[in-house]
Amino acid sequence: MLDFHSWLNKPFDEKTQFKVKELVKNPSELKDAFNKNIEFGTGGMRGIMGVGTNRINKYTIGRNTQGISNYLNTKYNGTNIKAIVAYDSRKNSKKFAEIVANIFSANNIECLLFSELRPTPELSFAVRYNKAQCGIVITASHNPPEYNGYKVYLEDGGQLTPPEDEIIIKEINKINFNNIFFKSNPIKIKLINSKIDREYFKVVLSLGKFDYDKTKNYKIVFTPLHGASIMAIPEVLKLAGFKKINIVNEQSKPDGNFPTVKSPNPEEKEALSMAIEKAKKIKADIVIGTDPDSDRLGVAVLSNEDEWEILNGNQIITIMIDFLLREYINKKTPIGNEFIASTIVSSPIIKLIANHYKFQYKETLTGFKWIGKLIKDNPDHNFIAGGEESLGFLIGDKIRDKDAVLSSLLICEIGYIAKKNNKSVFDLLIDCYKKYGFFLEELISYNKEGESGLEIINNTIKKYRNNPPNRIAGIKVNFFEDYLKSINHNMISDKTEKIKLPKSNVIIFRLEDDSMIAIRPSGTEPKIKFYISVNKKFDSNKSWLSQKKVLEKKIEIIKNEFIEI
Repeated sequence: MLDFHSWLNKPFDEKTQFKVKELVKNPSELKDAFNKNIEFGTGGMRGIMGVGTNRINKYTIGRNTQGISNYLNTKYNGTNIKAIVAYDSRKNSKKFAEIVANIFSANNIECLLFSELRPTPELSFAVRYNKAQCGIVITASHNPPEYNGYKVYLEDGGQLTPPEDEIIIKEINKINFNNIFFKSNPIKIKLINSKIDREYFKVVLSLGKFDYDKTKNYKIVFTPLHGASIMAIPEVLKLAGFKKINIVNEQSKPDGNFPTVKSPNPEEKEALSMAIEKAKKIKADIVIGTDPDSDRLGVAVLSNEDEWEILNGNQIITIMIDFLLREYINKKTPIGNEFIASTIVSSPIIKLIANHYKFQYKETLTGFKWIGKLIKDNPDHNFIAGGEESLGFLIGDKIRDKDAVLSSLLICEIGYIAKKNNKSVFDLLIDCYKKYGFFLEELISYNKEGESGLEIINNTIKKYRNNPPNRIAGIKVNFFEDYLKSINHNMISDKTEKIKLPKSNVIIFRLEDDSMIAIRPSGTEPKIKFYISVNKKFDSNKSWLSQKKVLEKKIEIIKNEFIEI
């Protein structure tokens, strides 16, 4: 039986009670709203806004915040505790942020609340800068407009990871909705704004600026996709010397309805279409666009066929990592403790680049919080940079989450330096393909809503887990990796090794020709994801486009012969 009846009485307010009564008229929506408690995934807590235990609302936000408050007060003996709260442009984000601040203050926790929307990576920086014990940002990142969410950061500035996540979840599960302290203590709440901006910008410039020309002849088209990056990226680029910053005006105003795009996700081609049209008109050098909370960066550049090409996350990482490591060894001698980080579903080319420059390569689970944890767990190592295929990138350890503000500056710096040498960003990508091999990846996602959708997702992964094929598209499977069982099975020798990473519902097939297929459920949306990576030796005598078509055909064969859902 669904537990919605309690929501028809106090402590739930009259507005909430009315909405629940209306929901009762629609049994399927009622079931989806109350069939479970909304959960933490790879990116914190995300869900559709509305009434119910499985929705983002005042009470589910409050329950989590009360649980976190109890955790902080226990851990730090109830004294001198500080939390930072930020929010993006989504509907209700400011209201939810104020609720979080009120609850922290009611629990005797000093709360520094950003007075206006800010990028998520600035929140990560602010936690460390202010020596706070916790940070919360209200955002659903790149999800559709009906979503909102809640990311949790601890004192290292990184997102919540084991073992703290389990401890906090236990505290949250103890909370009854009657036990939430909603009434604020105004003395404990302080608004913060431009001072933190200035300090954050200083760090971004120190990490991402490589050319010191005062005025840079480089024409940029920028779209914040109605999100928080409008508060930071134009100013950072100006401070770095870029004067030709052309903002897509139709998408510059923060707006949680995201009226000009189907989805505010720069991974989607449609999201950058307006920016690319503007770039064509003004003959720009580069297009950059971010998601609403400014942790993901999308990039489009002119190809050597003079067509605008939207780079995927792996391609952006490839260009950035190769540039950074080359710059590093040109300026100093590595001492051996430097490392590059990426995730198990990102392109294998990242490891090849690290090996080429003789830097350590560390691989971790999907979700940038795991890269943040790598930094935290390796204090004696020097983190140079890291990235993941979903448009996330970071330089250095001053910030502990993927940062589209920093990444925007870096890719524009790379582009400008390339232009001074009569090259383009795309030329740099081709140079990497020539050096390391031509790698091409594709992500295939299937959206499966509701309880029945969850069952389909679970059954699909179970099918591949329990019956791993020996061949995929006619190619031998050399290794089958099951991250839930922590087993790497050599399909040729029939031997297994233990995977030394935390358990995660991911399976990976590594083929004889170095192709890779990974399968996992999304941690933030009702989706199952298939990651396919293929590669070939780059032939300098053939066009990149003809070679790309060969790899695309290979991906298509794998999709058709392997994916069943």
